[in-house]
This record gives sequence, C-alpha cells and structure tokens, in this order.
Amino acid sequence: MKNFFTKLFRRQREAHPYCSAVVAAGGSSRRMGGENKLTAFLDGVPVLARTLLALDGASLVDEIVVAVREEDLVATADLCKIYAVTKPVKIVRGGATRLESVRAALLECRESAAFLAVHDGARPLAEPELIDRVVALAHRTNAAAPAVPVKDTVKLVREDGVVERTLERAALRAVQTPQVFDAQLLRAALQAAAASGEEATDDCSAVERLGKEVFLTEGSYENIKITTPEDLILAEAILQRREGAL
Repeated sequence: MKNFFTKLFRRQREAHPYCSAVVAAGGSSRRMGGENKLTAFLDGVPVLARTLLALDGASLVDEIVVAVREEDLVATADLCKIYAVTKPVKIVRGGATRLESVRAALLECRESAAFLAVHDGARPLAEPELIDRVVALAHRTNAAAPAVPVKDTVKLVREDGVVERTLERAALRAVQTPQVFDAQLLRAALQAAAASGEEATDDCSAVERLGKEVFLTEGSYENIKITTPEDLILAEAILQRREGAL
C-alpha cells in the first residue's frame, strides 16, 4: 500500500507542465550601503538561501537556474549544498543588466520546459504556496504574476517636480515576483526587448510590449524585495511574526 501511494504521488507531481525557475541574483546592491543584500542574514539564514529554499518547496517548480555575479559563482554553489536544496540547480554568470542576466539563465534552462518562472533573488519571503498559485495561473493564461493593491496615494510628476495628476489608487497594483510565462512567449518577449534596446523594468513589461495579456493573482505584502537596510529590518520582523504564529 505504501508503494502504491508513493507511485501515485510521483505521478501527480509529474503530471504538471515542467517549470524552470530563473533567479535574478546578479545585482550590485548599490542601495545597501556596501553590503551584499543576498548574503545578508535573515534570522541566521542568507537572503539568497531563503529565496532558493522557497522555490525548492514549491511543488510546481522543477528546476532552479540562478544568475549571479562571476565572483559569487562558487559561494552560491556552496550555499545550495549547505542549505540542502533538493531540486536540480544550475548557477550561471549574469550580465550587466537584469535583462542580460535573465537571458543568460534561460539558456541553461531545460530546453523542453513549458513554463519559465522569473524570481528576484532578493525576495526571500515568497512562500511556496504563493509561488505555486502563480505557476498554476500561468498554466491557464500563459502569463501571470502576483500583485498587491497600492496603499499610498500615487502621483504622476513632471521632470520639474510638479504634480501633473493623481492616479486612481483603486486601479493600481504593485507587481511582485515570481512572474511566470509560457516559455516560448517569454523568450520571444526578451529577445524583442533586447533588440529594441529598451530595458524592461520587469518581465511582465516585456511581454506586455508584445501585446499579450498578463494576469494577476493575489500576492502578499510580506513578499518584499530587499533593497535597502530598512528592508532587512522589516523582513526580520515578518519572520519573527511567522515563527510566533507556529
């Protein structure tokens, strides 16, 4: 009976389309005051390790490809061993821009992967359930991302600092990662972005420029991106609250 359920679980896992997760982790951490945000510790665990473990725990992600700076290649490989990442992991040298890093990682993804999930290396608090929710939506729509309603009033400002108009907050969303796409769609979108010379702020933007729809699902206000030292303080507080809820 045990073997029956083991085989059944394996068949269920193999039934979903193959998804390669690309981790963009080659940034310079300019706004961290000299500290590498990906190696900074959150409750004793490096930021990048937490990011990789979240993807490792997502049932709809099958492999992980990490794009890092050349000087971080060996350290990232060691990180995967120390924290026992169980899924196949490839580590590649990233480029000078986020677009170049993602494209470099895509070259190392499994060629037959049906979907590609692009995630910020500096988003260590994305939970596996959120990741799976976005991947599942992409299975139905070909392009999906998590997002949360904008809390603050947002104003469109001219170059001289004068407010041009106030945007309708109810219609605004802050988009997060992972952003998940049909593999052929994302490759075409990034190739077009590279050819145009326009640096897309995220992968959704590149897909949108092809005239394709991107569908949003509920994100999490806890799925923050570590950008400044203050973000590390907030992330620590979130982890403490999570642990306190156990």
